[in-house]
Order: sequence, then C-alpha cells, then structure tokens
Amino acid sequence: MTVRAAPQPVSGLAIALLSGFAFGLAGPFAASLLATGWSAPAVALGRLAGTALLLVVPLLVLLARGWRPRPGHLPAVAVYGVVPLAGAQVCYFGAVERLSVGVALLIEYTAPVLLLGWTWARSGARPRPLTLLGAALAIAGLVLVLDVGRGAAVDVVGIVWGLAAAVCLAAYFQLSAASGRGQDGPPALVLIAGGTLVGSAVVAVLGLVGVLPLRAATAPIDLAGWTAPWWVGVLLVAAVSTALAYLSGIAAVGRLGSRLASFVGLTEVLFAVLTAWWLVAQRPTGAQAAGGALVVVAIALIRWAEPEPLSPPAP
Repeated sequence: MTVRAAPQPVSGLAIALLSGFAFGLAGPFAASLLATGWSAPAVALGRLAGTALLLVVPLLVLLARGWRPRPGHLPAVAVYGVVPLAGAQVCYFGAVERLSVGVALLIEYTAPVLLLGWTWARSGARPRPLTLLGAALAIAGLVLVLDVGRGAAVDVVGIVWGLAAAVCLAAYFQLSAASGRGQDGPPALVLIAGGTLVGSAVVAVLGLVGVLPLRAATAPIDLAGWTAPWWVGVLLVAAVSTALAYLSGIAAVGRLGSRLASFVGLTEVLFAVLTAWWLVAQRPTGAQAAGGALVVVAIALIRWAEPEPLSPPAP
C-alpha cells in the first residue's frame, strides 16, 4: 500500500502567507482612495460590493453543481457579513482615515488582548503568567506606536475606530474555522460571497439613512507614483484584499488550524507596513517600528501561551 505524504502544512503555510500579503494591501489601497476624498464607509462599500460582484459567477456555478444551503448556513453567512466583513472594514478604514496604515492595523491586532480581558472578567480564570506578560508587552508596544508622551497628537477617534475593528477581528478565526475544515459551516465561497452581499447591503442601508457617510470621488488615485483611475483602486481592494485574502485565509485555517493560521496571519502587519511605505509613502518612525515589533511579539506570545485559541466562554 502506498502511503501518500500530506502536503497540508507546507501548502497551508504558503496559502496563509498569500492571505497575509493580500490582507496587508487593503490599507494602502484604501488610503489611496481616502486621499482623493472617499469616506471610509464608501471605501468599505466599494470593497464589499465589488467582491460580491466578482464572486457571483463562481457562486452560480456551485449552485448549478447541486450545492444547497442548510438551515444553519444562513445565520452563519449573515453574522459573517455583518461582523468580520462590514463591521471590520468600516472600522478599519475609519482608523486608516485618521491614522497611518501600520498604526491602525496594530491597534486592530490587539484583538487577542481584548478577548483575554473579557474572558478573564467573565470566567474568573486567571491567565497564565506568559499570557499576562504578552498583554503587558502589547500595551507597551502600543504606547510606542502611538508616540504617547513624545508630544505627538493622539487621534482618539482613530484609536476608537481601531479598537472597534479589533472587536470585529476577534470573530474572524472562530467563524472561519468550521468552513475551512469543511464541517457544518457553509463552504468558503458561499461564506465570502454571501457575507459580502449581506455586508454591502448593511453598509448601503446605513449610508442611505444617514448613519454612515457615503462619499466617493472620481479623481485618479496615486500608488507609488503610478496614477490610475479611481475604479482601479476599488477593483484592487475588492479582488486582491477581499476575495483573494478571505478565501485564502479560510483555506489556510482549514489546513493549519485556527491557532497556527493566526500566528502566520501576523505577517499581515509586516506586509501592511512595508506596502504602505512603498505605495503611499507612510514611513514609520524608529519608535513606531520598535513598538510594532513589540506588539507582534506580544500577540505571538499570548497565542503560544494559551492552550486553546482565545475565545469568550459560552453564555
């Protein structure tokens, strides 16, 4: 009998790195649109609606091949569309509108620290010493990233947007795991296509009633000195940083597991900082670079120290 080698870890690592790179480009692509007068919710709507349009044909092919949703699939798609998609995009782009791409993303990536505090408060179970050390390092890193105490103006609204994005991020790996492993959740294509439809509808309705400002512009964008039409920015953020990023991210979770995939997902911060430096000339200071490295190390330490992926206890 021939034993087949399992290529899952190697292929899963490559897919996870691809996902991190694609996600990391979202900030620079969005920043190029925000610089021409787009509002953060409008960029989020363009990203979600554009992705939904790109995935319509593959979704129809899947339905034509006989796939049908189960009763539990629709709530999963709805939650995914509202929280990790619509919620995370609006909040993250709201942070990018006021902060640099790297700072906004680092604040968003404090999600494990927020979950740690919530879980501790609700369950009363004291975290491990290494976990507490990681949380302290993350806070210290954020102080450096935000230049607190150095006379720099701290944009409180931008920080609040970033923390709201962190809350939305906390739901991402948990909701992706079942689909990525082919369990009871809907397939990745259905989760992303349906989720972007739900998310774009939510953002559009909130914009129409005046809750979110939907402001777009037709001025050309600038990426690393290259001038392109506005729709190129929307296409890039939809096709690369959403469709490709989320589909590859879910596939990586299925191959590596949510714990290891979340570690590799930290490369998104590195990719985001480097591409923002290259594409939209957002160069971090030395203190911010050191703080960012400290935050990444802290989050990795928390995830290594905890026996299971951080999640709130069941109510």
